[in-house]
Amino acid sequence: MISRRNFIKSLGVTLGLVGAASLLPHPATSAHDTSRASMGMDQPGGHADLSGTVGETDLSLFDPSAFMTRFDMGTVSQTSSGRTLREYAVTALDQEIEIAPGVWFPAWTYNGQVPGPTFRCTEGDLLRFHFSNGSTHPHTIHFHGNHPPGMDGVSPIINPGESFTYEFEARPFGLHLYHCHVMPLKKHIHRGLYGTFIIDPPGGRSPAHELVMVMNAFDTNFDNENEVYAVNTVAFHYSRHPVQVRVGELIRVYLTNLTEFDLINSFHLHAAMFRLFRTGTNLENYELTDNVIMGQGERHILEFTLDYPGQYMFHAHQSEFAELGWMGLFEAVA
Repeated sequence: MISRRNFIKSLGVTLGLVGAASLLPHPATSAHDTSRASMGMDQPGGHADLSGTVGETDLSLFDPSAFMTRFDMGTVSQTSSGRTLREYAVTALDQEIEIAPGVWFPAWTYNGQVPGPTFRCTEGDLLRFHFSNGSTHPHTIHFHGNHPPGMDGVSPIINPGESFTYEFEARPFGLHLYHCHVMPLKKHIHRGLYGTFIIDPPGGRSPAHELVMVMNAFDTNFDNENEVYAVNTVAFHYSRHPVQVRVGELIRVYLTNLTEFDLINSFHLHAAMFRLFRTGTNLENYELTDNVIMGQGERHILEFTLDYPGQYMFHAHQSEFAELGWMGLFEAVA
């Protein structure tokens, strides 16, 4: 079984990602006209394609750009005491996902996608997550934050065909995450059972262009080393489809790290600096930087503005991760 590093060395990034498709069975895909892509001219404005891939993933199945701004607020009602109740439906499913053009991965998912939905609420809300296991393996949902031990997602383990409702009060406000907690943990997390969980402060945060970024990676040949890296699953997606923002607007990134098999991951922003609110549980204290290193399970809120029109690169500041898919662009327009 070829290792990640030999994979890169022997084939190069472009051939490596395209060739990785042969490692796994995958659905038939339609042919793409790659003439412009091969010349690096398929980007808005004709700028060079920074990616090491050719072609396009099926965005009708999962669109990382749309995922960035999609928040699941639940079904909202009021309890008899007037408290806000939010209810969410979550189903574990086995699902093949496309992680680069023509490269399919046999994922374990929440609601058929990786990352799972971004759940959002306000501190003090009563939450009910109705979880059903429609997959072929036992799973749970472990939420970070405060809640009773019986709602922690370690037990009971939900077997295929079974259901369970997690109920707890949303606290504290901040940026959290959720994931499966069935052993072996590395297998359940790596296969895709994770997502972002946002608890807003009672008064909310200042208005901003809000974006969710989940740093993740995929071991396509199951040797406990990742071959493909990304933010929001699809390698180089934001290089091919830059994130559209406006000059001078406040941008707020909800950044989480769910990368398995690597001790750290990171986020680096070019040509600008961001205010880093660690875990998002404080509204005032921050540090100003352009790079943050995070272990698995760490999450931070990043706030910044881009002062000039143009394209601003962002990527992992581990070169290997960037070259294997974890790279993108903000495109600021006046």
